[in-house]
Amino acid sequence: MRGLIIDYVGVLDGTDEDQRRWRNLLETVRQVGIPTAVLSNDPGGPAADPIRVLETQGIVDAVLLSGEIGAEKPSKEAFQAAADALDLPMRDCVMVDDSILNVRGAVEAGLVGVYYQQFDRAIVEITGLLDIEGEF
Repeated sequence: MRGLIIDYVGVLDGTDEDQRRWRNLLETVRQVGIPTAVLSNDPGGPAADPIRVLETQGIVDAVLLSGEIGAEKPSKEAFQAAADALDLPMRDCVMVDDSILNVRGAVEAGLVGVYYQQFDRAIVEITGLLDIEGEF
C-alpha cells in the first residue's frame, strides 16, 4: 500500500492522547514517503477550519471535504477524489473510517479498508499494511 486516507470525525478527533498518537503515525508515514489525506463528509465552510489545519500545518498532504468535492463517502467518487489527491490509484490506498458502511464502500471501490474502533487495534492493521514500524 502506498497511500493512507483517514476519516476525521470519529477517528482523528479523539482524545488528546489519540490525537498525539495519530500525529506521530502520520509523521512517520510521511517520512517514509507515503502520502496522506483526510476524507471527511464535512460540508465545508468556516466550521471545517479545524480539519483544514491538518493540511496547512503539513500534518497531511490533502484534506478533502465532501461539501467541497461534491461527493460523499461511501460513494466511489469520494474515494476516487482522495486517491487522485494523492496521485495514486485507489487499489494502492488504505482507507481508515469509523463507519462500517464507509469501509465497505471503500473496499467495493478498490481500496483496502480499516474499520476504526480503537487506536491500538487499528494501528496493528495500518502498520502492517503500510509496512512501517514505530511506537505510536
